[in-house]
Amino acid sequence: MLITKYTHSCVRLEHDGAVLVIDPGTWSEPRALAGADAVLVTHEHTDHVDVLRLAGLGVPVYAPEGAHLPDLDQVTPIRVGQRFNVAGFPVTAVGGRHALIHDGQPDCVNLGYLVGGDVYHPGDSLHVPDEPVRTLLIPGQGSWLRLGEAIEFARAVGARRAYTIHDAQINERGLASVTGWFAETVPGYRHLAPGETA
Repeated sequence: MLITKYTHSCVRLEHDGAVLVIDPGTWSEPRALAGADAVLVTHEHTDHVDVLRLAGLGVPVYAPEGAHLPDLDQVTPIRVGQRFNVAGFPVTAVGGRHALIHDGQPDCVNLGYLVGGDVYHPGDSLHVPDEPVRTLLIPGQGSWLRLGEAIEFARAVGARRAYTIHDAQINERGLASVTGWFAETVPGYRHLAPGETA
């Protein structure tokens, strides 16, 4: 499976001619969606879903049941534990809630997606799935996240490969620090710049 990282939490997966895009938010490049067969959305925040762009795209969109996405007419709701196929990719939905920042907020649904038994995108959570993961997408920064928690999460998942997501709010010096820590502490870690493929 070919993985291309785009700005922030957007990734594009390609396999056998099919294209699946996860979390194309308002900060990600429009080219991430070129030729997309389907889109997975982890949760309703705009850094993970650009509803105006998706409304005009005309491809199937899958999002957590209960996500507040009023400007998207054609959304297939997904539940925790659901196994389904999207554009030829087998997907398992895990997790359930967005990580908390303060005083129980935000409190919205958040699903992580294990795609093809290979790639795990947790959205804005640090949920460790029960199934083995070969490739982990690690959140690098967020108002809901400490670096030590991200490192512990990556170690608990134990994937062979790991790449950073959720990193658009970090300046160059901060990103160098975060990726340096991941490189030192997470086996199989490699930083992908936006547009880079692994």
